[in-house]
Amino acid sequence: MRTMPGKPYPLGATWDGKGVNFSIFSENGEEVELCLFISVDDKQEFERIRLTEKTNYIWHVYLPEARPGWLYGYRVHGLYEPSSGHRFNPQKLLIDPYAKEVARRRVNWNESMFGYKLGDPEEDLARDDRDSAPFAPLGVVIDSSYQWGGEYAPRTSWADTVIYETHVRGITMRHPDVSPELRGTYAGLTCEPILNYLLGLGVTAVELMPVHHHESEPALLEKGLTNYWGYNTLSFFAPDNRYASYTMSPVDEFKMMVRTFHDVGIEVILDVVYNHTAEGNHLGPTVSLRGIDNSVYYRLQGDNSRYYMDYTGCGNTLNMRNPQVLQLIMDSLRYWATEMHVDGFRFDLASALARELHEVDKLSAFFDVIQQDPVISQLKLIAEPWDIGESGYQVGNFPPLWTEWNGRYRDCIRRFWKGEGRQAAELATRLSGSSDLYEHGGRRPHASINFVTAHDGFTLRDLVSYDNKHNEANGEENRDGNDDNISWNCGEEGPTNKMEIRALRERQMRNFMTTLLISQGVPMISGGDEFGRTQSGNNNAYCQDNEISWYDWNFSPEQKEFLDFFRKVVEIRKTHVVLRRRKFFHGRKIRGSEIKDISWFSPNGHEMTDEEWDSDFVRSLGVRLSGDAISEVDSKGNPIVGETLLILLNAHFEPVPFVLPAHRKETQWQLLLDTAENGDLRQRSSRGGRTYSLQERSIAIFSLILRPVRGYQALTD
Repeated sequence: MRTMPGKPYPLGATWDGKGVNFSIFSENGEEVELCLFISVDDKQEFERIRLTEKTNYIWHVYLPEARPGWLYGYRVHGLYEPSSGHRFNPQKLLIDPYAKEVARRRVNWNESMFGYKLGDPEEDLARDDRDSAPFAPLGVVIDSSYQWGGEYAPRTSWADTVIYETHVRGITMRHPDVSPELRGTYAGLTCEPILNYLLGLGVTAVELMPVHHHESEPALLEKGLTNYWGYNTLSFFAPDNRYASYTMSPVDEFKMMVRTFHDVGIEVILDVVYNHTAEGNHLGPTVSLRGIDNSVYYRLQGDNSRYYMDYTGCGNTLNMRNPQVLQLIMDSLRYWATEMHVDGFRFDLASALARELHEVDKLSAFFDVIQQDPVISQLKLIAEPWDIGESGYQVGNFPPLWTEWNGRYRDCIRRFWKGEGRQAAELATRLSGSSDLYEHGGRRPHASINFVTAHDGFTLRDLVSYDNKHNEANGEENRDGNDDNISWNCGEEGPTNKMEIRALRERQMRNFMTTLLISQGVPMISGGDEFGRTQSGNNNAYCQDNEISWYDWNFSPEQKEFLDFFRKVVEIRKTHVVLRRRKFFHGRKIRGSEIKDISWFSPNGHEMTDEEWDSDFVRSLGVRLSGDAISEVDSKGNPIVGETLLILLNAHFEPVPFVLPAHRKETQWQLLLDTAENGDLRQRSSRGGRTYSLQERSIAIFSLILRPVRGYQALTD
């Protein structure tokens, strides 16, 4: 085949309308061969081209005859010396780390996929010379000429954002109104029934669990399971082809999905996994980075380079100290932002990305390159601020550009509604935006991504239905998953026919969801919680690509009621700007008034005392949010003024008579919501100073009326 020198950049396979430029980085490789295939069924390449051009460790060639749709891989020659960190093996076909599409929908973990001889007494020290080409994943040359037309990103402000975390397959696989051929696909995610449902929820962004092409671990496949969640990335550029229908390429179908979401004002955030890859530990397969340049791409143990540093629990950790690895990640992020038009990223185990040496470093190169990038720095950036390594829990310690999954918020809210004592002070801090974690670094309330549940752990219904995890279906004898769930089954483990327990569970779910949506910061809903989805107590359903994880759209009457309630609370959040502040409360008096911007009350109607804040028995408190104390302006410079709200919370097992605080003369409080009444309220109001019977384990929300309103039924003392 005719060849030309080509160029080192851009990395990957790039079609320019006339031919294709191929380039790949390998610092320690001694020879690189480009292998071309006609179809995925080929057991061997039809042409092998030796790359003779190398610029700054980037090997490159230009093929004038190559076209989009061609399949390719690489073979890299060099030392096979695991004790020195080198695992080159030209018998292993390697996928380009910059491949934009992956051929072969599922890798066959044949023994030839491993760089060493399986079962050898020396394990990975003896090189295996069987050819992996018949089974290895292949890259696909793509044509990136998709026409976006007049598409515009919604660019929803953080203060107005409501995130819905979901899975491409999980939300669509059992939906009766989604065509069978579109279930589990990008196209299915934006078909009319799903799109209308999401719009009806009032969410502003979908956060998709990993869509980078991933592979399931061999051990899972042996059990008849798969890595459903997708936190086992093979390619950082390619959308997973298993989520694509056969109507178009995975790349074009993904772009169509993003455009459709944008057309209706919904942003797309990707959950991305840049901390490790699917190649696993030293006994894992050789399919990409390990065979391209192991010692460059992975963190190796300093005293023995045969082994990997593992801050992720997945066997390996990418080497963020190497500029080429940083470039790989940044090129990936820019590709998804500029070519695929996504609106933000949630970084899995983000602490692992910031480890310069051993400890998490707030001044790491990773943060620096994100900060200075003119594209990525303008997107929504969400950190999962922990990993499994020493000092890996870093909630509140990320730089100002970042928002964070607030694990302390989740734990506090769960403890409070479980009925644990000494939660009042922290609850107040979490409800008002967690200023203790974020304000000192110049950040705003939106730095806190608030959540009660997520994909990892119990669903909301399971949180109130199980004291213990039930992960037997995972095939690990219930040893996997978190044992500390801060959950409460309300009196009986699992499903029950006892109506009083079922009613209590429904109320607890309303309490959790209401608390989440009235808290300062950005609420994140775990998909399916809005109607009470269950995983039957499985709190680690990462390997359950089946009915355990898929949404069941056959709603019970209880689920329909809860869904209606959820929509009502979202509407309350959207219509009351005081719940979406852009600045922190400070408990200060408003200029020219005796009213503070935020005030906390005990059931006697007076402000909380120091003794009450520190008390073990306090499980009931109220908060008044002054709508005229926002101290902010809109885009035109006009002051933002909202309604004043009063929120009463009671986690006690008995009703509490709560004296409604007086705000000003002729204060009247209009009841907007009471979780004890399932949101089915008549229009009722009461003057400040009167008593409201706050039912056990419930929340009541009131808005301020500054003068009496006719037609409202008075609340009973």
